[in-house]
Amino acid sequence: MEKKPQKKINEADEKLKLEIAEELGLLDKVKQMGWKSLTAKETGRIGGLMTRRKRLIKEKSQQM
Repeated sequence: MEKKPQKKINEADEKLKLEIAEELGLLDKVKQMGWKSLTAKETGRIGGLMTRRKRLIKEKSQQM
């Protein structure tokens, strides 16, 4: 069985993901049991907040 190539992890995205997980009170759970321990609701919330923040960052950079 062939291994799937690993996605290149964007360091900025990873930092943002950890930051949001901490804000939601999920960072301890992630550190203890990993990202796979999160529920679909929790990961969806993190993803949604990441998308919103990225959009805000992009809008701010375009205004300058």
